[in-house]
Amino acid sequence: MEAGDVAVGSRSSSDKGSRLAARVVGEVQRRVVGQQYMIERLLIGLLTGGHVLFEGVPGLAKTLTVRTLAETIDASFQRIQFTPDLLPADVVGTVIYEARTGEFVPHKGPIFAHIVLADEINRAPAKVQAALLEAMQERQVTIGGTTYPLPEPYLVLATQNPIEQEGTYPLPEAQVDRFMMKVVVGYPDREAEREILRRMSGPDPIPVARVTGPAEILRARHAIARLYLDEKVADYILDLVHATRRPRDFGLASLAPLIEYGGSPRATLALGACARAHAYLRGREYVLPEDVKAVAPDVLRHRVITTFEAEAEEVTADEIVRRVLDTIAVP
Repeated sequence: MEAGDVAVGSRSSSDKGSRLAARVVGEVQRRVVGQQYMIERLLIGLLTGGHVLFEGVPGLAKTLTVRTLAETIDASFQRIQFTPDLLPADVVGTVIYEARTGEFVPHKGPIFAHIVLADEINRAPAKVQAALLEAMQERQVTIGGTTYPLPEPYLVLATQNPIEQEGTYPLPEAQVDRFMMKVVVGYPDREAEREILRRMSGPDPIPVARVTGPAEILRARHAIARLYLDEKVADYILDLVHATRRPRDFGLASLAPLIEYGGSPRATLALGACARAHAYLRGREYVLPEDVKAVAPDVLRHRVITTFEAEAEEVTADEIVRRVLDTIAVP
């Protein structure tokens, strides 16, 4: 079966995908000017069930964007400000003794929400980070010996500030790998910032409408999982990931001394899922190599671990991923 046959055979789910994207992005951009790249990556995470790590300086509307997204899909939202004195119980919850009844009752933490914003995740100690990341992976939390499932859809969006390293606890590489994507958020351009100045100077908050709900998000996830992925595109995904492990086999011998570890099979799965969601948001029922290339930097940058030699030469993981994408032939 050819990709074109799939597109002609049924357009219903693909049309729903493009309409869903247009509704959500349009509503979020009533409040958030520019940052369309960040908004789309948020949607991809939501539609694949994959958590997203944002890296960017303060003041780039990360919190505002996440909160607005939660409002547009009528989902519960919690923001956790990570600090050095935070405890795991502050995140997942604990049991409290109820004097009136003489019983211990569970008190669920802020992690029990559809969308959780973990602000400055690298400011909390390792045991707090581990508690959050375990919940992200297992989709459930145990409090006082009882296990409670987390709501669906469930999405953790974490932020970290790249310019302040004092008093932080960097996430270990194995834990960073739990995030489907790491998105670098940049400054808006001049015209966008002019519009921000104009729009946000009003005395009243800008209202947004609910344009979808959790049930539609879950239906979209099922539709995305069924999108057609041609064998050639699958091979392209495998080549990209394997080139980060064995660069010499792909004509990238100069990268071999710069890479300590490449992407794991989790990277392969994430690349396939994100490429499907990227195609879905563009109204297609099949994945193109362009979809893979578009999401590859966000999927791979935190999974390529560089060597000391790379640091000495000031070669970043982003540069390595770019060279891989430039070298591997597109089918």
